[in-house]
Amino acid sequence: MLELSLYGGIEVGLDEAGRGPLAGSVFAGAVLLPSGFQDERLDDSKKMTERDRYALREVIEREALAWGVGEVSAAEIDEVNILNASFRAMRRAFAQLQERLPHGIKVERLLVDGNRFRPGTLVIPYECIVKGDAKLAPIAAASVLAKTYRDDYMLRLHEEYPVYGWNRNKGYPTKTHREAVAQYGLSPYHRITFCRRFLDKD
Repeated sequence: MLELSLYGGIEVGLDEAGRGPLAGSVFAGAVLLPSGFQDERLDDSKKMTERDRYALREVIEREALAWGVGEVSAAEIDEVNILNASFRAMRRAFAQLQERLPHGIKVERLLVDGNRFRPGTLVIPYECIVKGDAKLAPIAAASVLAKTYRDDYMLRLHEEYPVYGWNRNKGYPTKTHREAVAQYGLSPYHRITFCRRFLDKD
Protein backbone atom coordinates (compact mmCIF):
# COMPACT_ATOMS: atom_id res chain seq x y z
CA MET A 1 0.00 0.00 0.00
CA LEU A 2 1.31 3.43 -0.94
CA GLU A 3 1.98 6.07 1.69
CA LEU A 4 -0.74 8.70 1.91
CA SER A 5 1.58 11.50 3.01
CA LEU A 6 5.24 12.47 3.07
CA TYR A 7 5.32 14.84 6.05
CA GLY A 8 1.70 14.92 7.11
CA GLY A 9 -0.63 17.82 6.55
CA ILE A 10 -2.34 18.95 3.38
CA GLU A 11 -0.17 17.70 0.51
CA VAL A 12 -1.07 17.71 -3.20
CA GLY A 13 0.42 15.15 -5.57
CA LEU A 14 1.58 16.25 -9.04
CA ASP A 15 2.56 14.06 -11.99
CA GLU A 16 2.62 14.26 -15.77
CA ALA A 17 1.99 11.93 -18.71
CA GLY A 18 3.20 12.18 -22.27
CA ARG A 19 6.73 13.56 -22.18
CA GLY A 20 8.07 11.13 -24.78
CA PRO A 21 5.53 11.04 -27.65
CA LEU A 22 6.03 12.56 -31.09
CA ALA A 23 2.51 13.96 -31.08
CA GLY A 24 -0.08 15.45 -28.79
CA SER A 25 -0.17 17.51 -25.65
CA VAL A 26 1.51 16.70 -22.38
CA PHE A 27 -0.94 16.32 -19.48
CA ALA A 28 -0.54 16.60 -15.73
CA GLY A 29 -2.69 15.69 -12.77
CA ALA A 30 -2.97 17.28 -9.33
CA VAL A 31 -4.75 15.48 -6.49
CA LEU A 32 -5.51 16.20 -2.84
CA LEU A 33 -6.66 12.96 -1.23
CA PRO A 34 -8.67 12.82 1.99
CA SER A 35 -7.21 11.53 5.23
CA GLY A 36 -7.55 7.76 5.42
CA PHE A 37 -7.91 7.23 1.67
CA GLN A 38 -7.05 3.66 0.63
CA ASP A 39 -7.41 1.64 -2.53
CA GLU A 40 -5.21 -1.40 -3.08
CA ARG A 41 -5.39 -0.97 -6.85
CA LEU A 42 -3.67 2.43 -6.77
CA ASP A 43 -0.08 2.37 -8.08
CA ASP A 44 2.15 4.04 -10.63
CA SER A 45 -0.30 4.32 -13.54
CA LYS A 46 2.19 2.65 -15.91
CA LYS A 47 2.00 -0.52 -13.78
CA MET A 48 -1.80 -0.60 -13.71
CA THR A 49 -4.13 -2.19 -16.23
CA GLU A 50 -6.17 0.15 -18.38
CA ARG A 51 -9.34 -1.11 -16.70
CA ASP A 52 -8.00 -0.32 -13.23
CA ARG A 53 -6.78 3.12 -14.31
CA TYR A 54 -10.22 4.15 -15.48
CA ALA A 55 -11.91 2.61 -12.46
CA LEU A 56 -9.52 4.49 -10.18
CA ARG A 57 -10.12 7.73 -12.04
CA GLU A 58 -13.78 7.54 -11.06
CA VAL A 59 -12.83 6.85 -7.44
CA ILE A 60 -10.30 9.69 -7.35
CA GLU A 61 -12.65 12.23 -8.89
CA ARG A 62 -15.41 11.21 -6.49
CA GLU A 63 -13.41 10.96 -3.25
CA ALA A 64 -10.57 13.47 -3.61
CA LEU A 65 -10.96 16.72 -1.71
CA ALA A 66 -9.91 18.44 -4.93
CA TRP A 67 -8.27 17.50 -8.21
CA GLY A 68 -7.20 19.09 -11.47
CA VAL A 69 -5.83 18.25 -14.92
CA GLY A 70 -3.54 20.51 -16.91
CA GLU A 71 -2.66 20.36 -20.60
CA VAL A 72 0.11 21.94 -22.68
CA SER A 73 -0.16 21.68 -26.45
CA ALA A 74 2.36 20.39 -28.96
CA ALA A 75 2.90 23.95 -30.22
CA GLU A 76 3.74 25.11 -26.70
CA ILE A 77 6.09 22.13 -26.27
CA ASP A 78 7.97 23.19 -29.41
CA GLU A 79 8.15 26.73 -28.05
CA VAL A 80 9.36 26.11 -24.49
CA ASN A 81 10.72 22.48 -24.63
CA ILE A 82 9.14 19.42 -23.07
CA LEU A 83 10.63 19.84 -19.59
CA ASN A 84 9.26 23.35 -19.19
CA ALA A 85 5.99 22.25 -20.77
CA SER A 86 5.67 19.46 -18.19
CA PHE A 87 6.15 21.94 -15.37
CA ARG A 88 3.61 24.27 -16.99
CA ALA A 89 1.07 21.44 -17.22
CA MET A 90 1.58 20.69 -13.52
CA ARG A 91 1.05 24.33 -12.61
CA ARG A 92 -2.14 24.41 -14.68
CA ALA A 93 -3.38 21.23 -13.00
CA PHE A 94 -2.71 22.75 -9.60
CA ALA A 95 -4.49 25.97 -10.56
CA GLN A 96 -7.57 23.95 -11.49
CA LEU A 97 -7.35 22.04 -8.20
CA GLN A 98 -7.18 25.29 -6.26
CA GLU A 99 -10.43 26.42 -7.86
CA ARG A 100 -12.08 23.26 -6.50
CA LEU A 101 -10.67 23.39 -2.97
CA PRO A 102 -13.32 23.34 -0.24
CA HIS A 103 -13.55 26.57 1.70
CA GLY A 104 -11.03 26.82 4.50
CA ILE A 105 -8.53 24.28 3.16
CA LYS A 106 -5.05 25.58 2.35
CA VAL A 107 -2.50 23.40 0.58
CA GLU A 108 0.71 23.16 2.60
CA ARG A 109 3.03 21.32 0.21
CA LEU A 110 3.31 19.98 -3.35
CA LEU A 111 4.64 16.46 -3.87
CA VAL A 112 6.14 16.36 -7.36
CA ASP A 113 7.09 13.19 -9.20
CA GLY A 114 10.67 13.36 -10.49
CA ASN A 115 13.83 15.19 -9.53
CA ARG A 116 13.04 18.73 -10.74
CA PHE A 117 10.24 21.27 -10.66
CA ARG A 118 9.89 24.93 -11.54
CA PRO A 119 7.04 26.49 -9.55
CA GLY A 120 6.85 29.65 -11.63
CA THR A 121 4.79 32.17 -9.68
CA LEU A 122 3.57 29.58 -7.16
CA VAL A 123 4.58 30.47 -3.63
CA ILE A 124 4.25 27.15 -1.87
CA PRO A 125 6.75 24.59 -0.56
CA TYR A 126 7.35 21.56 -2.76
CA GLU A 127 9.25 18.30 -2.62
CA CYS A 128 10.51 16.34 -5.65
CA ILE A 129 10.37 12.57 -5.22
CA VAL A 130 12.04 10.27 -7.75
CA LYS A 131 9.61 7.47 -8.65
CA GLY A 132 7.13 9.18 -6.39
CA ASP A 133 4.22 7.65 -8.30
CA ALA A 134 5.25 4.25 -6.91
CA LYS A 135 5.69 5.55 -3.34
CA LEU A 136 3.02 8.12 -2.53
CA ALA A 137 -0.71 7.81 -3.11
CA PRO A 138 -1.33 11.49 -4.03
CA ILE A 139 1.30 11.31 -6.79
CA ALA A 140 0.02 7.95 -8.01
CA ALA A 141 -3.50 9.38 -8.14
CA ALA A 142 -2.22 12.35 -10.12
CA SER A 143 -0.49 9.96 -12.53
CA VAL A 144 -3.77 8.10 -13.08
CA LEU A 145 -5.59 11.30 -14.00
CA ALA A 146 -2.79 12.49 -16.29
CA LYS A 147 -2.51 9.15 -18.07
CA THR A 148 -6.23 8.53 -18.60
CA TYR A 149 -7.03 12.05 -19.71
CA ARG A 150 -4.15 11.97 -22.17
CA ASP A 151 -5.21 8.58 -23.53
CA ASP A 152 -8.75 9.87 -24.07
CA TYR A 153 -7.32 12.89 -25.86
CA MET A 154 -5.17 10.75 -28.18
CA LEU A 155 -8.17 8.56 -29.05
CA ARG A 156 -10.05 11.69 -30.10
CA LEU A 157 -7.10 12.79 -32.25
CA HIS A 158 -6.97 9.31 -33.80
CA GLU A 159 -10.48 9.81 -35.16
CA GLU A 160 -9.24 12.92 -36.94
CA TYR A 161 -5.91 11.44 -38.15
CA PRO A 162 -6.21 7.62 -38.17
CA VAL A 163 -3.15 7.02 -40.38
CA TYR A 164 -0.74 7.43 -37.45
CA GLY A 165 -2.27 4.71 -35.29
CA TRP A 166 -2.65 6.90 -32.21
CA ASN A 167 -5.32 4.58 -30.84
CA ARG A 168 -2.50 2.06 -30.31
CA ASN A 169 0.71 4.04 -29.88
CA LYS A 170 -0.79 7.15 -28.18
CA GLY A 171 1.68 9.27 -30.13
CA TYR A 172 4.84 7.47 -29.01
CA PRO A 173 7.62 6.94 -31.58
CA THR A 174 6.87 3.38 -32.60
CA LYS A 175 8.19 2.13 -35.93
CA THR A 176 4.74 2.29 -37.54
CA HIS A 177 4.18 5.82 -36.28
CA ARG A 178 7.50 7.04 -37.65
CA GLU A 179 6.84 5.31 -40.96
CA ALA A 180 3.44 7.02 -41.16
CA VAL A 181 5.08 10.41 -40.59
CA ALA A 182 7.58 9.66 -43.35
CA GLN A 183 4.74 8.69 -45.70
CA TYR A 184 2.05 11.24 -44.84
CA GLY A 185 4.01 14.08 -43.26
CA LEU A 186 3.23 15.84 -40.02
CA SER A 187 -0.19 16.60 -38.59
CA PRO A 188 -1.00 19.83 -36.74
CA TYR A 189 -0.66 17.83 -33.51
CA HIS A 190 2.91 16.64 -34.03
CA ARG A 191 5.75 18.06 -31.97
CA ILE A 192 8.01 19.32 -34.72
CA THR A 193 11.15 19.38 -32.61
CA PHE A 194 10.57 15.78 -31.53
CA CYS A 195 9.87 14.53 -35.03
CA ARG A 196 13.04 16.03 -36.44
CA ARG A 197 15.10 14.43 -33.71
CA PHE A 198 13.63 10.95 -34.09
CA LEU A 199 13.15 10.87 -37.85
CA ASP A 200 16.69 12.04 -38.58
CA LYS A 201 17.84 8.69 -37.16
CA ASP A 202 16.10 6.75 -39.95
